[in-house]
Amino acid sequence: MRLELDKPVMCEEQEVGMLADLVVDPVAKRVTHLVVKQKHGRGESHLVPIELVEATEQVGGIVLTCSRAELDALPPVEEFSYLRLDQVATDDPNWDVGVSDVLALPYYDSTGLAGPVDAVGDMGVVYDRVPKGEVEVRRSSRVMSADGHYLGDVDGFLLDEDDHITHFVLERGHLWGRREVTVPIGAVDSVESDVVTLELSKDEVGDLPSHKVHRW
Repeated sequence: MRLELDKPVMCEEQEVGMLADLVVDPVAKRVTHLVVKQKHGRGESHLVPIELVEATEQVGGIVLTCSRAELDALPPVEEFSYLRLDQVATDDPNWDVGVSDVLALPYYDSTGLAGPVDAVGDMGVVYDRVPKGEVEVRRSSRVMSADGHYLGDVDGFLLDEDDHITHFVLERGHLWGRREVTVPIGAVDSVESDVVTLELSKDEVGDLPSHKVHRW
């Protein structure tokens, strides 16, 4: 099964959102959850267990086996906090921080000013909660070589029937010359939130087969 980031997600034969991120067990190298950003409403993102994904390849996108009501009832992913520079986003025993973004201050949400801001030491942080011990990968997540070079971004993962990662798809190059490289999971040294590090050098990755990406 191929899970390609930014692809449509279907539920009850309707498009309900897109695949925003993937949550990975970095030890087992297994995808455990999808982060599905909903298409309508407030655009909330939900943490969807991999077991709710239909294993067969679908032309229209990724198909969920749950109902729309069950999707809406799944836990939201995104949180917002004001933090001082020496604070961490969460110390919850059941959750870790996945991808995060620091927002400029003051931060305004759809309801107005989100709260009082200390202009000296506080920062607004949007972050995703993922299960303890797991990490989150998004489309802009960096791929680094063993010799410290930035190679490109994660585009997706290929899974076996037990949801273990067999390959990941690296997208590299510039806007008009982007190419996809399918990298075997055995060449991955580590997977952390927002970064994948390979055991291969930049030159070794350059020797792997690739094909041109067409995006319109």
